[in-house]
Amino acid sequence: MKRILVTGTGGSASTNFIRSLRLAPEKIYMVGVDNNKYYIHLSQADKNYLVPNYTDPNYIDELNKIIVKEKIEFLHCQPDTELQLLSEHRDDIKCKMFLPSKKAIRTAFHKLICNKALRENKVSAPCSFYIDSHKDIESALNILSIKGHTKFWVRAIKGAGSRAALPVTTYLQAKSWIDYWHTEKDVKYGQFMISEFLPGKEYAFQSIWAYDKLITSMTRERLAYVFGARMPSGQSSSPTIARTCHSEAVNRIGTQGIRAIDPVPNGIYCVDLKEDKNGVPCITEINAGRFFTTSIFFSTAGSNMPYYYLLSAYGEDLPKLPQYNALPEDLYWIRNIDLGDKLVEGKDIKIQ
Repeated sequence: MKRILVTGTGGSASTNFIRSLRLAPEKIYMVGVDNNKYYIHLSQADKNYLVPNYTDPNYIDELNKIIVKEKIEFLHCQPDTELQLLSEHRDDIKCKMFLPSKKAIRTAFHKLICNKALRENKVSAPCSFYIDSHKDIESALNILSIKGHTKFWVRAIKGAGSRAALPVTTYLQAKSWIDYWHTEKDVKYGQFMISEFLPGKEYAFQSIWAYDKLITSMTRERLAYVFGARMPSGQSSSPTIARTCHSEAVNRIGTQGIRAIDPVPNGIYCVDLKEDKNGVPCITEINAGRFFTTSIFFSTAGSNMPYYYLLSAYGEDLPKLPQYNALPEDLYWIRNIDLGDKLVEGKDIKIQ
């Protein structure tokens, strides 16, 4: 029986990873760790341990103690900040990991550096600017305005869930928003970027790679968001409604983007894209080394990428899988707070 360790198991993304592996055709022993004494009680792992925050100097030592005690063979990390740390210290972990290169994870974690790498490699991505002062805001908006843009996207350079994100139309709105986060919150000048606003459909391209080979991938379109109507930005990046779709453009641009930040892809790459005013999908960010929160959607529908990823990590044979469009179109994943989730075929979605 495979014995694996999953971090952040009190959170939704790690829980959906575990749920996916419960659907696998073999039994897998899963140990969970979390640094939150409350959320750890939500973990669905077989056994759970409370660990220090990733910023604690003893964090890796505590993980290794659990790895040795539980005879762990493989570690999967979901939370971004923990992933960044464990990637840098991968050689200190006393079990196998299956990750993109350190450079790829560093690049993906910093959204502006990622954007620069994409644009330098001629991959479709929004025109973006680093914001370190009020003058940078004015300069960015002037340049974007000259290019014909009337709406702009302010966001934190690092972080998930549309952190500190807001669509704005004026310099005063952008300045007030960044000033608020700078003085009242935890995102300072020098940690912001401003991009052209992308008004079109939003896509999520999830893929598994092994030593430069694309194993399989699938795209979903996000249709509605958790608390989207209550968020200043109108979205939270985590969907309450999503549907499978086939898009040659998304497949091509997603693949180009992954190769732009990692010439030899390995492990998990999840790409966020949004259409510009001309309907061209543009990459807004790449998550290297971890799954989207709703990985259980594709697993339930029949493409269990967490399991394929695990088989690849163990060097075991995989079933024959399509590289693109792993599932049929028009499958809906519907979820809501405290109500669970459900897979529904498009034909059963009533139109009024």
